[in-house]
Amino acid sequence: MQPQLDETHAIQQASQVPPLEWFEYPVQAFPHNTDYGGVVWHGAYLTWLEEARVEYLRSLGVRFSDLVAMGCDLPVVELTTRYHRPLQMGESAILRARMQQMNGVRLVWDYQLVSPDGQTLYLTAQVTLVTVDREKGKIMRQLPPAFQDVLTRLASPGNKS
Repeated sequence: MQPQLDETHAIQQASQVPPLEWFEYPVQAFPHNTDYGGVVWHGAYLTWLEEARVEYLRSLGVRFSDLVAMGCDLPVVELTTRYHRPLQMGESAILRARMQQMNGVRLVWDYQLVSPDGQTLYLTAQVTLVTVDREKGKIMRQLPPAFQDVLTRLASPGNKS
C-alpha cells in the first residue's frame, strides 16, 4: 500500500464535507494528460478543476461567456493542492466541486478527486478567485446581480456574505 500524506490545513475542510453537497464532474485520464510513465501530469488536474467549476456554474444557468460579456473575469488568486495518489492513464475519476465560501467578490472553491466508487482519494484542492472588471483591470466592488444571486444560493450555510 502506498503511503498517504497528511492533509494540509488549507484544504482539510474539502475532505470533511459530506458527498451530497458536491457537484460531480467525471474525468478520464487520457494519454495527453500523462507523463511518459503514464501518470497524470500535475498540471492536468488544474485544468480539470476549472472545467468542473465552469460546468457547475453552467448547470446553474451561468455561462462563463456571459460573465465575460458582462465585463467580468474570475482570475485565480490562490491555489492549494494536495496530491494524495497518482491517477494513471486510462483511469476514470469523479471530480467533486463546491463553492465553500463567498466573501464579497472573493470566491473560495473546494475540490476532491475520487475514484468512481469513492474509495480512493487522488487529490484535494482549494481555489480562491476574485471578480475583476475586465475593462478596468481592477477588482469589482460588487458581483453582477444575476451572478450574485446564483452564488448566494451556492454558498454554504453560515458562509454567505
